[in-house]
Amino acid sequence: MHEELQFDLEERHALRRVAGLSTELQDVTEVEYRQLRLERVVLVGVWTSGTAEDADNSLLELKLLAETAGSQVLDGLIQRRQKPDPATYIGSGKALELKDIVEATGADTVICDGELTPAQLRELEDVVKVKVIDRTALILDIFAQHAKSREGKAQVELAQLQYLLPRLRGWGGNLSRQVGGRAAGGVGIGGRGPGETKIELDRRRINERMAKLRRQIKGMSVARDTMRAHRASREVPAVAIAGYTNAGKSSLLNRVTGAGVLVEDALFATLDPTVRKARTPEGRLFTIADTVGFVRHLPHQLVEAFRSTLEEVADADLILHVVDGSHPDPEGQITAVREVFADIEGALDVPEIIVINKADAATGDVVDRLTRRFGHDSIVVSARTGEGIGALMDLIEQRLPRLDHEVELLVPYDRGDLISRAHKEGEVISVEHTPEGSVLHAHVPSSLLHELGKVGKPVEKV
Repeated sequence: MHEELQFDLEERHALRRVAGLSTELQDVTEVEYRQLRLERVVLVGVWTSGTAEDADNSLLELKLLAETAGSQVLDGLIQRRQKPDPATYIGSGKALELKDIVEATGADTVICDGELTPAQLRELEDVVKVKVIDRTALILDIFAQHAKSREGKAQVELAQLQYLLPRLRGWGGNLSRQVGGRAAGGVGIGGRGPGETKIELDRRRINERMAKLRRQIKGMSVARDTMRAHRASREVPAVAIAGYTNAGKSSLLNRVTGAGVLVEDALFATLDPTVRKARTPEGRLFTIADTVGFVRHLPHQLVEAFRSTLEEVADADLILHVVDGSHPDPEGQITAVREVFADIEGALDVPEIIVINKADAATGDVVDRLTRRFGHDSIVVSARTGEGIGALMDLIEQRLPRLDHEVELLVPYDRGDLISRAHKEGEVISVEHTPEGSVLHAHVPSSLLHELGKVGKPVEKV
């Protein structure tokens, strides 16, 4: 297991060297895909609201995102404005200053801390003379590098195409080149003519690919729904680990279950959800799912594409909302995660425990501030050292939905399978072996109560 994880980690690092925003479409030809080659970059942000510290934290996070994508950050600047400039995002004067910085540092890419319109990207590129990408494209690139499962790859490709569609650009700015005859699929007489413009042809092919991906994802989500329904039918409670990217969710899953999930100090190391079994201190079985990390201004294309994955959160009985206690702005991270919850139907209604992680690296002031704010709904842990994990498991035990049915039955020895199920699915208080069979005293779910009722006999009270 350790060797597999080590190989996985090495492979993940190797993937960082690969160029990113590629749709891998064989049939969409001659489109300028603006592939990312993030090697030497300059960051730029627009500070429209909040404090200077908030603006600095946002640009620091952009730096972490850029480094996760495999780039070297050379410089960064922030422009104070009431709102982004509609032409160049940062204004013409700041754009010229940015051009000087790009030339002085030898950067090959500018990354903007926001989602830019196609016109803003074009105008800013015309000034700085190097590739310009926005925060959304950067996050999509990271997701493309980290997706490993078939479902994860399909979800990322769909999100990339949704982002790409309004940004299609013909070569040389000529959007009206027409494709007729053989290029448009026609052959000889009756097939020649103006046909579609090149941009229309590309747009149609991308729409067709998106429709195919949506069908694939829907088909894959059926299998996920079936597994979820099977767990629900057995009435095994579900816990979902959610939270900001790099808050330590996978480390916490490993600590609670010993799952052996890849842990890496990088943003979005986990894209494919992992579901594992665990037990409370009293022995009650529950499932625990690790989900994709959230981030400020998570692109809406990703929320849409990963909807089936994020539904693990809405369908859970309890959410462990993991927060990085050592981060400069943990409250901002909590707000960002809850904004994504708001986009998932039913997620805000699920009971939540705020798990303040990385206690070994956090300052006492931050931890005190968070525990005062969230009170009994919070707990302080360190997934790395194991501090507080026992108390967390006790809290999970308390917050999971209770089993309503208490039974005390004599179960024949030839139905030992029901005793075994009571241990797995319920809370066994005692089992006493008698000549006639086993006397089971337990709290059990409805499905098991029905089975026990068929074979068990009530115990006569003395």
